[in-house]
Amino acid sequence: MTIANEVLRASRAQQNFCMTQTEAFRHQMPPPLAPRPLNLPEPFETTLSNGLSVVLVEDQRLPLISFRLAFHSGQANDPAGLPGLGDMMSHLLTEGTATRTSRQIAEAVERLGASLSVGSGSDFTTVAASSLSIYADEILELMADVTLHASFPQNEIDLARENTKQMLIQQRAQPNFLATERVAQVMFGSHPYARVAPTAEMLDAMTREDILSFCKSAFIPNNAVMLIVGDCDRDAMIARIEQLFSGWQPGALSDLHFPELPKRESRTAYVVDRPGSAQSNIVIANHGITRSSPDYFPMLLMHTVLGANASSRLFMNLREHKGYTYGAYSNLDARRLAGTFRATAEVRTSVTGASLHEFFFELERIRNEAVSEEEINNAKSYLAGVFPIRIETQEGLTDQLVSIRMLNLPRDYLHSYRERVNEVTADQIQNVAQKYVTPDRAAIVIVGDAAEISEQVKQYSEVIELYDTEGKRKAEGSKQ
Repeated sequence: MTIANEVLRASRAQQNFCMTQTEAFRHQMPPPLAPRPLNLPEPFETTLSNGLSVVLVEDQRLPLISFRLAFHSGQANDPAGLPGLGDMMSHLLTEGTATRTSRQIAEAVERLGASLSVGSGSDFTTVAASSLSIYADEILELMADVTLHASFPQNEIDLARENTKQMLIQQRAQPNFLATERVAQVMFGSHPYARVAPTAEMLDAMTREDILSFCKSAFIPNNAVMLIVGDCDRDAMIARIEQLFSGWQPGALSDLHFPELPKRESRTAYVVDRPGSAQSNIVIANHGITRSSPDYFPMLLMHTVLGANASSRLFMNLREHKGYTYGAYSNLDARRLAGTFRATAEVRTSVTGASLHEFFFELERIRNEAVSEEEINNAKSYLAGVFPIRIETQEGLTDQLVSIRMLNLPRDYLHSYRERVNEVTADQIQNVAQKYVTPDRAAIVIVGDAAEISEQVKQYSEVIELYDTEGKRKAEGSKQ
């Protein structure tokens, strides 16, 4: 019996030791693996006689191919009196050519199991296509047809105009759109970036001649880059592009001069009144950086620590600790010509003022206190870890190459990204926070019930401007 008890005690001791070792293992994070090289194929670059730049990356891992024809003209290039013209043109590009109707284009793309689309942003416009590599010739021919021979049928223009009007009605019922519109107008002033959407009157003023003229001036080969990533033979692909696009005539590049952004000297609140709203959409904005700024990587690290994801300071404070919102974030909006840095959340109406208190607490803290070693290491690990995921697919890599070309980024951007992230120091993060996060000059934009939130906002801004959901200034004390 004694021997049996000793054996039992020894067995239990061994189990306890194993459990202790297991628990210790569970509480200790394993060290990260050493970064692996990206091993990206070297792009081949050439320029056609008409000025069209071509960048080709051969990637034969899968029988797929992706095309992007990117133009250096975006929504910022819209005529001053016709905002939305470039977006309208982009939408209509695939709605008819000299030899194909909208339906025929759609059926041809569907038959190939491919995709063909056009997108327009602030800084550039992109015609995008992708397919199995065996259909590369066919989808590229369709891409060339809509780019070079778009006919903009009047019936399609009328349909797009009416659809856009209905979309605008829906947008004005959305607090996020109202906040975005007000922030853009406050921060960008007379700059084209301030134009978020046209009005119904502006849409009615657009004519087929306006669209044709804008397309002719913006869609020229010496204003574009053709990017190809996928399974193809380089020489054959260049020959096919030359065949399809060499007759495309170059044009004069517009020498546009944009006005300076309005200078902010004090903190001001802008309330968009939505009577009865159960939530307040809060955006706190400062002027930021351009995408090619040397401050970009320190700003990226600062943004990641402050509010880029669900483990960042804003989220942990306003959601996890206070329970004011489902999520609080920061936004680094860096474009070709200008940018903003924003802190955002949708909170319960009753805690609008309390939420502003926590926002400004965190904004002051990122300015005045150096980030901890743990925070900066976690941010670097996150950014360096997700970056390869973004370029592991053909589409992801192609989109990154477009950004490099359209936003004037260094040619070695993809190869140097992780190194640039890991070079950032805590001092650099604090320096850019003090430079660009300026709570005393911030624009506070809130979409919500003005009657319920105005008193809460007053302690954070002596000046409160009131707007309706149509974007029109309301007189102080107005109930309409």
